[in-house]
Amino acid sequence: MPIPAEHEKFTYKDYLRWPKNERWELIYGEVWDMSPAPTRKHQKISGKLFFQIEDYLKEKDCEVYSAPFDVRLPETEKDDDKETYTVVQPDLLVVCDKTKLDNAGCKGAPDWILEILSPSTAVKDLSNKYKLYEEKGVKEYWIIDPANSFLTVYLLDLSGKYFRSGVFSADSRVKSAVLPDLVIDLEPVFADK
Repeated sequence: MPIPAEHEKFTYKDYLRWPKNERWELIYGEVWDMSPAPTRKHQKISGKLFFQIEDYLKEKDCEVYSAPFDVRLPETEKDDDKETYTVVQPDLLVVCDKTKLDNAGCKGAPDWILEILSPSTAVKDLSNKYKLYEEKGVKEYWIIDPANSFLTVYLLDLSGKYFRSGVFSADSRVKSAVLPDLVIDLEPVFADK
């Protein structure tokens, strides 16, 4: 079913009716196409990050997920899925409050989101999603740039605004703020073997 070109505002209810073989995101009711599929390098970086995080989380309360995994970000806690205008599929996310997890994915802000830039998603990740994640209270936001082999880390301050905590090169080891005992080794993440 093609998605209508003209529509006032889409909801999660609309999103659920769209073809399952296509990937879309909704940001405040606006549709964002998730194609083309990620590159091989993007997928390798995602996998290497996932496995470092997953290995650390064994026998801990937080959980890590990789795309495609729906994160519904309602306007208010009382909004049901029919009233939710924002559904995103971050490349990776960590959720420590398991009450946010259900069979459909995550409802509410994850603690930590990692996005891997690609030419088709860079503007959305650096602008739209940055503002969205800040507004919704995602505590830690990592933006990975595969083309230039670096990572930018943003943390939420006490006023609810992001500040850039650091920019890290491919030979760095980076601590997570959400999981302070976790250190991500970027060398194998960016190694293209």
